[in-house]
Amino acid sequence: MTTPPDDQRTRGPLAGLVVIDLTRALAGPVCTLILAALGAEVIKVEDPLGGDVARGNAPYVGPGGLTMTPQGEGDLSLALLTRCRGKESLTLDLKHPAARDVFADLVARADVVVENFSAGTADRLGVGYRSASAANPAIVYCSISGFGQDGGEGIRAMDALIQALSGLMLASGGPEDPPIRVGVPVADVLTPLYAVVGILAALSRRERTGVGEHVDVSMLGALTSLVAVEDWAAFEALGQPLRTGPTLPRLAPFGLYRAADGWFALVAPQDRMAAALFDAMARPELNDDPRFATRDSRVAHADELTVEIERWAAGRSAAEAVATLVGAGLPAAPVRTPKEAVLDERVVRRAETLPVVHPDLGEVAGLRTAGVPIRFVDADETPLAPAPRLGEHTDALLARVAGYSEGRIAQLRSAGVL
Repeated sequence: MTTPPDDQRTRGPLAGLVVIDLTRALAGPVCTLILAALGAEVIKVEDPLGGDVARGNAPYVGPGGLTMTPQGEGDLSLALLTRCRGKESLTLDLKHPAARDVFADLVARADVVVENFSAGTADRLGVGYRSASAANPAIVYCSISGFGQDGGEGIRAMDALIQALSGLMLASGGPEDPPIRVGVPVADVLTPLYAVVGILAALSRRERTGVGEHVDVSMLGALTSLVAVEDWAAFEALGQPLRTGPTLPRLAPFGLYRAADGWFALVAPQDRMAAALFDAMARPELNDDPRFATRDSRVAHADELTVEIERWAAGRSAAEAVATLVGAGLPAAPVRTPKEAVLDERVVRRAETLPVVHPDLGEVAGLRTAGVPIRFVDADETPLAPAPRLGEHTDALLARVAGYSEGRIAQLRSAGVL
């Protein structure tokens, strides 16, 4: 395997690993972003005409600030700036017949390949697992798709479709609410976590056996497995409501409660917690109320308990209510906006959210993006380089990784392969 040059890519637990990144859009790029953050060298293979579709996603960041349409070459997609950090860009037209040999030469010196085409597409392009394994039997090849490699060729999957099919849209909200789309593209960001786990497991086995692997992860499987954490059939059989709105009655008090100026979260289902709650509310008599005296009675009278809590909170701001509850030793927190949440001092200090960085302009004031929330005691953290320009590293990578001469690279470029 090749060893990347002695710069930031040589730091972190995955230092020395070379990843060929064929991914685009979101789910695949999140997977390779995590690998890059853990120290791997990620070579992002992009179409010479336009590159990753994320390069064309509004909004854009440039010398004039944020815009919905690019105003010049310096304006780069915010999606690109966040998803493609820490990666090197190599242009290669995978539809060109000569691209298969270039791909094979790269894979021969790599450790991992990640792709998120629709099932069957990579094979048709000549860059699927069979081709990669022929070039390098030790390669760990990861496919991320909507429905798995056996789920039907050519079927495209989008986050909203997967949310709909997984049951997630009818797991939240109240009984009369329409289906609720989770505001974060949860299928697109959850699936790559399983992909990374699969890749690391395959790499661990390769250390023992020398044999590569095809890791197959589906978006539908990832999200449905999340939904299946709760046993919905059991609840239905017991006559329990499946959509309970802001609170979860079977664990009352548990959920979200309204204060004078907003909402707060409270979890206090155990008897000792309920007693502390009633004392904090200056309602100690509720401890002896038969509706609330035991855990089972509180569940049976969950709606009435919600009324009592919200009656108390109505005269307080959410911050005041939370301060009182936390002061009583109860698990409680304010409901914050996403903009507020990414600025939490704790996640900022741990680099779990990071400033958006433009390759020419540096940090973009007021914008933050996701970090990788994994910390190590003894391993160096890998600062991610800004997202690359399209094809920025093509020549250098082909020379260093594939061993191509300047003449060979020039021939490929003139033939439209690069």
